[in-house]
Amino acid sequence: MTEFPTGRRRVRVVGIGSGGLDQITVEAARALRASDYALAAVKGPTDPLIDLRARLLARHAPGVELVGVPDPERDRSSSSTSSDAGYRGVVTDWHEARSLAWERVVASRPGDVAIPVWGDPAFYDSTLRILDRIAERGALDLEVEVVPGISALQVLAARHRLVLHEIGGTVTVTTGRRLREVVAAGADNVVVMLNGDLPLDDLADWNIWWGGNLGDAGETLVAGRVGDVLPDLRAHRERLRDEHGWVMDVYLLRRGEGTTAR
Repeated sequence: MTEFPTGRRRVRVVGIGSGGLDQITVEAARALRASDYALAAVKGPTDPLIDLRARLLARHAPGVELVGVPDPERDRSSSSTSSDAGYRGVVTDWHEARSLAWERVVASRPGDVAIPVWGDPAFYDSTLRILDRIAERGALDLEVEVVPGISALQVLAARHRLVLHEIGGTVTVTTGRRLREVVAAGADNVVVMLNGDLPLDDLADWNIWWGGNLGDAGETLVAGRVGDVLPDLRAHRERLRDEHGWVMDVYLLRRGEGTTAR
Protein backbone atom coordinates (compact mmCIF):
# COMPACT_ATOMS: atom_id res chain seq x y z
CA MET A 1 0.00 0.00 0.00
CA THR A 2 1.26 3.49 -0.85
CA GLU A 3 2.51 5.52 2.10
CA PHE A 4 1.16 9.05 1.61
CA PRO A 5 3.37 11.73 3.12
CA THR A 6 1.89 14.12 5.62
CA GLY A 7 1.80 17.89 5.31
CA ARG A 8 -0.01 20.30 3.10
CA ARG A 9 0.90 20.49 -0.59
CA ARG A 10 0.48 23.64 -2.62
CA VAL A 11 -0.87 23.00 -6.11
CA ARG A 12 -0.76 25.90 -8.53
CA VAL A 13 -3.14 25.57 -11.48
CA VAL A 14 -1.60 27.96 -13.97
CA GLY A 15 -3.24 29.24 -17.15
CA ILE A 16 -0.52 29.44 -19.81
CA GLY A 17 -2.36 30.89 -22.81
CA SER A 18 -3.67 29.32 -25.97
CA GLY A 19 -0.34 28.15 -27.39
CA GLY A 20 2.04 31.05 -27.83
CA LEU A 21 5.13 30.84 -25.64
CA ASP A 22 4.85 34.54 -24.80
CA GLN A 23 1.12 34.60 -24.00
CA ILE A 24 1.82 33.66 -20.39
CA THR A 25 1.32 36.45 -17.85
CA VAL A 26 3.99 37.69 -15.45
CA GLU A 27 1.92 36.28 -12.56
CA ALA A 28 1.74 32.86 -14.22
CA ALA A 29 5.47 32.75 -14.94
CA ARG A 30 6.16 33.63 -11.30
CA ALA A 31 3.86 30.81 -10.14
CA LEU A 32 5.68 28.29 -12.32
CA ARG A 33 9.09 29.39 -11.03
CA ALA A 34 7.89 29.13 -7.42
CA SER A 35 6.98 25.45 -7.86
CA ASP A 36 9.23 22.45 -7.36
CA TYR A 37 7.98 20.66 -10.45
CA ALA A 38 5.20 20.77 -13.03
CA LEU A 39 2.74 17.99 -13.87
CA ALA A 40 0.99 17.30 -17.16
CA ALA A 41 -1.03 14.49 -18.72
CA VAL A 42 0.70 12.65 -21.58
CA LYS A 43 -1.70 11.59 -24.31
CA GLY A 44 -0.14 8.75 -26.24
CA PRO A 45 3.45 7.78 -27.13
CA THR A 46 3.98 11.07 -28.99
CA ASP A 47 2.31 14.15 -27.57
CA PRO A 48 3.36 17.44 -29.22
CA LEU A 49 1.57 19.43 -26.53
CA ILE A 50 3.95 18.00 -23.91
CA ASP A 51 6.85 19.29 -25.99
CA LEU A 52 5.21 22.72 -26.13
CA ARG A 53 4.80 22.78 -22.34
CA ALA A 54 8.46 21.79 -21.93
CA ARG A 55 9.54 24.66 -24.19
CA LEU A 56 7.36 27.08 -22.22
CA LEU A 57 8.91 25.96 -18.93
CA ALA A 58 12.42 26.23 -20.37
CA ARG A 59 11.72 29.84 -21.34
CA HIS A 60 9.82 31.07 -18.29
CA ALA A 61 10.75 28.68 -15.45
CA PRO A 62 14.13 27.11 -16.27
CA GLY A 63 15.05 24.30 -13.94
CA VAL A 64 11.45 23.34 -13.12
CA GLU A 65 11.04 19.69 -14.13
CA LEU A 66 8.04 18.66 -16.20
CA VAL A 67 6.67 15.34 -14.95
CA GLY A 68 4.45 13.56 -17.46
CA VAL A 69 1.64 11.27 -16.31
CA PRO A 70 0.31 8.79 -18.89
CA ASP A 71 -3.32 9.71 -19.42
CA PRO A 72 -5.90 6.92 -18.93
CA GLU A 73 -7.76 5.82 -22.02
CA ARG A 74 -11.14 7.46 -22.50
CA ASP A 75 -14.10 5.65 -24.05
CA ARG A 76 -14.91 7.56 -27.25
CA SER A 77 -17.23 4.98 -28.81
CA SER A 78 -20.47 6.33 -30.24
CA SER A 79 -22.44 3.74 -28.28
CA SER A 80 -21.16 5.21 -25.00
CA THR A 81 -21.21 8.92 -25.85
CA SER A 82 -24.24 9.39 -28.11
CA SER A 83 -26.48 10.58 -25.24
CA ASP A 84 -25.76 13.35 -22.75
CA ALA A 85 -26.05 10.90 -19.86
CA GLY A 86 -23.65 8.47 -21.53
CA TYR A 87 -21.18 11.23 -22.34
CA ARG A 88 -21.23 12.52 -18.76
CA GLY A 89 -20.70 9.00 -17.46
CA VAL A 90 -17.70 8.41 -19.71
CA VAL A 91 -16.11 11.74 -18.73
CA THR A 92 -16.77 11.11 -15.03
CA ASP A 93 -15.05 7.70 -15.22
CA TRP A 94 -12.11 9.25 -17.09
CA HIS A 95 -11.75 12.01 -14.49
CA GLU A 96 -11.69 9.43 -11.72
CA ALA A 97 -8.95 7.41 -13.43
CA ARG A 98 -6.94 10.56 -14.13
CA SER A 99 -7.28 11.77 -10.54
CA LEU A 100 -5.90 8.47 -9.23
CA ALA A 101 -2.93 8.68 -11.60
CA TRP A 102 -2.17 12.26 -10.57
CA GLU A 103 -2.58 11.42 -6.89
CA ARG A 104 0.05 8.67 -7.12
CA VAL A 105 2.57 11.07 -8.64
CA VAL A 106 1.94 13.93 -6.20
CA ALA A 107 2.10 11.48 -3.26
CA SER A 108 5.47 10.15 -4.40
CA ARG A 109 7.20 13.53 -4.80
CA PRO A 110 7.91 16.23 -2.21
CA GLY A 111 7.28 19.91 -2.76
CA ASP A 112 4.82 22.19 -4.51
CA VAL A 113 3.48 21.31 -7.94
CA ALA A 114 2.35 23.49 -10.84
CA ILE A 115 -0.17 22.23 -13.36
CA PRO A 116 0.10 24.26 -16.60
CA VAL A 117 -3.33 24.55 -18.22
CA TRP A 118 -3.99 25.67 -21.79
CA GLY A 119 -5.82 28.98 -21.97
CA ASP A 120 -7.59 29.73 -18.71
CA PRO A 121 -8.53 27.07 -16.11
CA ALA A 122 -12.11 28.39 -16.01
CA PHE A 123 -12.97 27.41 -19.60
CA TYR A 124 -13.62 23.77 -20.48
CA ASP A 125 -10.76 22.31 -18.48
CA SER A 126 -11.00 19.42 -16.04
CA THR A 127 -8.03 20.19 -13.79
CA LEU A 128 -9.93 21.75 -10.89
CA ARG A 129 -12.53 18.97 -10.89
CA ILE A 130 -9.78 16.36 -10.78
CA LEU A 131 -8.06 18.09 -7.87
CA ASP A 132 -11.41 18.22 -6.06
CA ARG A 133 -11.64 14.43 -6.41
CA ILE A 134 -8.14 14.00 -4.95
CA ALA A 135 -8.98 16.30 -2.04
CA GLU A 136 -12.27 14.49 -1.35
CA ARG A 137 -10.46 11.16 -0.93
CA GLY A 138 -8.49 12.77 1.88
CA ALA A 139 -5.14 11.03 1.40
CA LEU A 140 -3.44 14.29 0.45
CA ASP A 141 -3.90 17.71 2.01
CA LEU A 142 -3.95 20.11 -0.95
CA GLU A 143 -3.93 23.88 -0.99
CA VAL A 144 -5.02 24.81 -4.52
CA GLU A 145 -4.15 28.18 -6.03
CA VAL A 146 -5.50 29.22 -9.45
CA VAL A 147 -3.64 31.65 -11.71
CA PRO A 148 -5.75 32.88 -14.65
CA GLY A 149 -4.47 32.79 -18.21
CA ILE A 150 -5.18 34.24 -21.63
CA SER A 151 -8.07 32.21 -23.04
CA ALA A 152 -8.62 31.20 -26.65
CA LEU A 153 -11.78 33.35 -26.59
CA GLN A 154 -9.67 36.44 -25.93
CA VAL A 155 -7.10 35.54 -28.58
CA LEU A 156 -9.83 34.89 -31.16
CA ALA A 157 -11.38 38.30 -30.50
CA ALA A 158 -8.00 40.03 -30.66
CA ARG A 159 -6.90 38.36 -33.89
CA HIS A 160 -10.14 39.24 -35.67
CA ARG A 161 -10.37 42.68 -33.96
CA LEU A 162 -13.80 41.75 -32.60
CA VAL A 163 -16.05 42.52 -29.70
CA LEU A 164 -17.58 39.13 -28.99
CA HIS A 165 -21.06 40.55 -28.34
CA GLU A 166 -23.06 43.24 -30.08
CA ILE A 167 -24.13 46.45 -28.32
CA GLY A 168 -26.07 45.49 -25.21
CA GLY A 169 -26.17 41.91 -26.45
CA THR A 170 -25.16 38.55 -25.06
CA VAL A 171 -22.70 35.87 -26.06
CA THR A 172 -23.26 32.16 -25.46
CA VAL A 173 -20.21 29.96 -24.96
CA THR A 174 -20.71 26.29 -25.74
CA THR A 175 -19.09 23.21 -27.27
CA GLY A 176 -19.38 21.85 -30.77
CA ARG A 177 -21.34 18.95 -29.30
CA ARG A 178 -24.03 21.32 -27.96
CA LEU A 179 -24.13 23.82 -30.83
CA ARG A 180 -27.31 22.60 -32.52
CA GLU A 181 -29.13 22.58 -29.20
CA VAL A 182 -28.02 26.15 -28.40
CA VAL A 183 -29.03 27.46 -31.83
CA ALA A 184 -32.41 25.73 -31.60
CA ALA A 185 -32.97 27.49 -28.27
CA GLY A 186 -32.60 30.86 -29.99
CA ALA A 187 -29.00 31.92 -29.41
CA ASP A 188 -27.77 34.16 -32.19
CA ASN A 189 -24.22 35.03 -31.04
CA VAL A 190 -22.25 31.93 -30.05
CA VAL A 191 -18.61 31.15 -29.25
CA VAL A 192 -17.87 27.47 -29.87
CA MET A 193 -15.02 25.51 -28.27
CA LEU A 194 -13.97 21.83 -28.07
CA ASN A 195 -14.76 20.87 -31.63
CA GLY A 196 -14.58 17.29 -32.83
CA ASP A 197 -15.68 18.53 -36.24
CA LEU A 198 -17.49 21.55 -37.70
CA PRO A 199 -21.27 20.90 -37.47
CA LEU A 200 -22.17 23.95 -39.55
CA ASP A 201 -23.93 22.60 -42.64
CA ASP A 202 -27.32 23.91 -41.45
CA LEU A 203 -25.95 27.38 -40.67
CA ALA A 204 -24.89 28.49 -44.15
CA ASP A 205 -26.23 32.05 -43.77
CA TRP A 206 -24.55 32.70 -40.43
CA ASN A 207 -21.28 34.61 -40.18
CA ILE A 208 -18.18 33.01 -38.67
CA TRP A 209 -14.86 34.18 -37.28
CA TRP A 210 -12.65 31.12 -36.86
CA GLY A 211 -9.18 30.52 -35.44
CA GLY A 212 -7.16 27.33 -35.49
CA ASN A 213 -4.14 26.65 -33.21
CA LEU A 214 -4.26 30.22 -31.95
CA GLY A 215 -0.97 31.47 -30.57
CA ASP A 216 1.03 28.71 -32.25
CA ALA A 217 3.31 29.14 -35.24
CA GLY A 218 0.65 27.44 -37.37
CA GLU A 219 -2.13 29.83 -36.31
CA THR A 220 -4.78 30.17 -39.02
CA LEU A 221 -7.70 32.62 -39.29
CA VAL A 222 -10.80 32.56 -41.50
CA ALA A 223 -13.84 34.83 -41.52
CA GLY A 224 -16.93 35.08 -43.71
CA ARG A 225 -20.32 33.63 -44.45
CA VAL A 226 -20.41 30.00 -43.30
CA GLY A 227 -21.69 28.68 -46.61
CA ASP A 228 -18.83 30.37 -48.45
CA VAL A 229 -15.93 29.38 -46.19
CA LEU A 230 -16.90 26.01 -44.70
CA PRO A 231 -14.91 23.88 -47.21
CA ASP A 232 -11.81 25.98 -46.52
CA LEU A 233 -12.32 25.69 -42.76
CA ARG A 234 -12.46 21.91 -42.93
CA ALA A 235 -9.37 21.82 -45.13
CA HIS A 236 -7.47 24.07 -42.72
CA ARG A 237 -8.39 21.84 -39.75
CA GLU A 238 -7.03 18.76 -41.49
CA ARG A 239 -3.89 20.59 -42.62
CA LEU A 240 -3.14 21.80 -39.09
CA ARG A 241 -3.64 18.31 -37.70
CA ASP A 242 -1.35 16.80 -40.33
CA GLU A 243 1.38 19.44 -39.95
CA HIS A 244 1.42 19.83 -36.17
CA GLY A 245 -0.07 16.59 -34.83
CA TRP A 246 -2.94 18.45 -33.14
CA VAL A 247 -5.61 21.01 -33.83
CA MET A 248 -7.51 23.21 -31.40
CA ASP A 249 -9.99 25.65 -32.84
CA VAL A 250 -12.52 28.16 -31.57
CA TYR A 251 -14.97 30.35 -33.45
CA LEU A 252 -17.65 32.99 -33.11
CA LEU A 253 -20.92 32.41 -34.95
CA ARG A 254 -23.35 35.28 -35.46
CA ARG A 255 -26.75 34.95 -37.05
CA GLY A 256 -26.79 36.61 -40.46
CA GLU A 257 -29.25 39.30 -41.45
CA GLY A 258 -32.47 37.82 -42.74
CA THR A 259 -32.11 34.56 -40.85
CA THR A 260 -34.50 33.80 -38.03
CA ALA A 261 -34.39 31.63 -34.94
CA ARG A 262 -36.04 28.25 -35.42
